[in-house]
Amino acid sequence: MSVEFFEKYKYKIKSREELLDSVGLFPRTQKIIVCHGVFDVVHPGHVRHLAYAKTLADILVVTITADKHIKKGVYRPHIPQGLRALNLAAFEMVNYVLVDDDPTPLGILEFIKPDYFAKGFEYSSSGLPPATQEEAELVKSYGGQMIFTPGDVVYSSSKFLSQSLPNLQLEKLLHLMSSRNITFDGLRSILQNTQKFHVHVIGDTIVDTYTRTNFIGGQTKTPTFSVLYQSHEDYIGGAGIVAQHLRTAGARVSFSTVLGNDRLKDFVVDGLQAAGIETNFIVDPTRPTVNKNVIIAGGYRLLKLDTLDNRSISKDVQDQLADSIRTTGANAVVFSDFRHGIFNRITIPGLRNAIPDDVFKVADSQVASRWGNITEFKNFDLITPNEREARFAIADQDSSIGRLSSLLKDSCDYRNLILKLGDKGVFCSSSESYFSVDSFANNVIDAVGAGDALLAYATLALMGSGCIVTAAILGSMAGACECEYDGNIPVKTEMVLAKIDSVEKMVGYQIRES
Repeated sequence: MSVEFFEKYKYKIKSREELLDSVGLFPRTQKIIVCHGVFDVVHPGHVRHLAYAKTLADILVVTITADKHIKKGVYRPHIPQGLRALNLAAFEMVNYVLVDDDPTPLGILEFIKPDYFAKGFEYSSSGLPPATQEEAELVKSYGGQMIFTPGDVVYSSSKFLSQSLPNLQLEKLLHLMSSRNITFDGLRSILQNTQKFHVHVIGDTIVDTYTRTNFIGGQTKTPTFSVLYQSHEDYIGGAGIVAQHLRTAGARVSFSTVLGNDRLKDFVVDGLQAAGIETNFIVDPTRPTVNKNVIIAGGYRLLKLDTLDNRSISKDVQDQLADSIRTTGANAVVFSDFRHGIFNRITIPGLRNAIPDDVFKVADSQVASRWGNITEFKNFDLITPNEREARFAIADQDSSIGRLSSLLKDSCDYRNLILKLGDKGVFCSSSESYFSVDSFANNVIDAVGAGDALLAYATLALMGSGCIVTAAILGSMAGACECEYDGNIPVKTEMVLAKIDSVEKMVGYQIRES
């Protein structure tokens, strides 16, 4: 599937008004039949349904449920609405396709008034469901007729998808880029123009320690593992690695954080200053520099030992941070929240109000417990929680991803959302669109820190392009790069450019093969 495919058939995809202009008002000379559904995967049952419907009328119109109204599964639809519409438009027997923005087909039936409305046999075999009965009464009210297609073959998209998900990563990416006129060269251009931005990161610094061991065995009398120490490495993590990602991406970076008066403070100070980051370290001798030490044996994470103090920062420290936010003069402010003292219900309003009005505002919640709450960051230009954090914040474990994003919108009124779904990629929402981007990770070695890399590159891309799609793609690529290395390391621009080259090569190979 190539860009040419998208262009070849999109003329069949109509808005309501365009469709009515094409078919005319009811009653009309040429008979029209409408088929409605999700069509997440077009299978033999769908084809027979459409083919039979076409025999009854001159014009076959297929209306599909918009992504935002699909509730058949948490991560459905698997195929985004634009691509679902193109798949149906490619059938010669289909004359027009419409993406229905309403949750039911009642509105479009009332607007178009088709001569026939076709439903699958399964909707009539055991009595009409209430929704189907309502559709039948509406069609009858203006003189149309409900048709039930033969039921000798009935397949469910959900059953197909539950058995095996088709791998459509590249097709979905191509369609998304094509629909927004985004090119691979355009992605590269965004990355090469980040030097003009000054980003101020505020958040909890974490030193991630990897202690590597060999497993010796266990005690016979107590459930105690015995390991032999080999080595350890320290990495600057938390908000500190966000600052490093932004710096290696080419931006000017200021960083404000709170550290303890200990050995790890010196490690953080030396590392970030060596990276060329403008630092504002506030030392609080009553608390330690946060350290998360993971004990690794034979490639397995055996145990994690945390040294931290989650008490709220003092009013004096909060005032110092707020003053730095007001006076740094950055184009963007990033709140990187790990709930280790800087951000909480008491401090967030004051820190948020310190941000100048014309500054781009970003908030990220990467909290391993229930105590974080992304909804406390209100009216931000970009928020990037993961699914678990979002569900805890909204107290909703059941809704679809699309519904979850709507609930987040109601709670914190974000302008752009990148919802991290782990190996499923990301789901994105803005006032103009909602879409998903699959993961670009090819060889996951260590997923720690992927969200930080995504946050940094998505921030710069959104500032540079104003396009959430561009931000989601570049952010996801940066996150994938982080996954493919051991340890929490800064992702360099060259690594993301290499990922772009790799994906473009895969797309080119696919086009040649097709």
